[in-house]
Amino acid sequence: MIDKLDLNTKAQELRLLLGEDANSPIDIFSLVSQIEGLTLVYYPLGENISGMCVRDDKVKLIAVNSTMSYGRQRFSLAHELYHLYFDDSTGFNVCAKKLDSKSEVEKRADQFASYFIAPYGALKAMVKKICGTAFPSLQDVIALEQYFGLSHQAMLWRLLSEGYLMKPDMDQYSLGVVSTARSLGYDDKLYRPVLVESQKRTYGYYLKQVEKLRQKDMVSSGKIDELLLDAFREDIVFGGEEETGGNAVID
Repeated sequence: MIDKLDLNTKAQELRLLLGEDANSPIDIFSLVSQIEGLTLVYYPLGENISGMCVRDDKVKLIAVNSTMSYGRQRFSLAHELYHLYFDDSTGFNVCAKKLDSKSEVEKRADQFASYFIAPYGALKAMVKKICGTAFPSLQDVIALEQYFGLSHQAMLWRLLSEGYLMKPDMDQYSLGVVSTARSLGYDDKLYRPVLVESQKRTYGYYLKQVEKLRQKDMVSSGKIDELLLDAFREDIVFGGEEETGGNAVID
C-alpha cells in the first residue's frame, strides 16, 4: 500500500534540503547540481527505459534517457532521486518508461516524483485557481503542466489518481497537445527532447574530479582529454560556443 502522505512529506523535505521551498515550481536540474558527489548523465537509453540510479559507498550516479521529452526527463530525474535518497532495496535501479509499473518500489518512486515537481497542496490550489469546481479541460491540463513543468502523461496520471479526471476521458486529453499548447501561447519545450548533439552529456562530480586531476597536474593532458571524451564532453575538449564564436551571449 502506497502511503501518499509520507511520499509527499519526503518530497517536501528533499526540496527543503536542496534549498527550495515546499510548493513553488522548481528547476530540478539546477537543484540536482547541488548534490554532493552526484554525477548526472544524459544518454539515449532506448524505448523502454526512462533512467537509472547507481549508488554505493563510492558512487552516486543518475542517468536520464535524453530522447524523452524535456518534461518527462524532469519527472524521471525526480523519480531517480527517490531511489537515491529513500530506496533501501538495492544500489542499482533501472527504471521503465511506463508509469503503471507493477513494482511497488517503482510506484512509490513515481508518486514521489509527481509530488516533488507538483506538491499536493500546490497542485490543489492551482487546480482550484484554473478550473474552479469544473473538471479540467485539455487547456486546463496544459496550463497546469506548464506551470509545474510536468510531462503531459505524468500530469494526466496525477490528475486521474486524485480524482480530477476520469479514466474514460484520458484518450481525448492526449490528442493535439503540442498544437494546443502553442495556440495558448506556451513554449513547446516541455514536449520536445533536447537537441541530438546534446543527448550524450555528463555533468557534476565526475567532471569536478577530472578538473582536480588537471589542476594538480596528476595525469597528462592527453589522459584528461580521454576522460572528458569518455564523458561525452567533446565541447570541453575541443571548445564550445564561447571559444568558437558561437551564439552564446554573456550579459
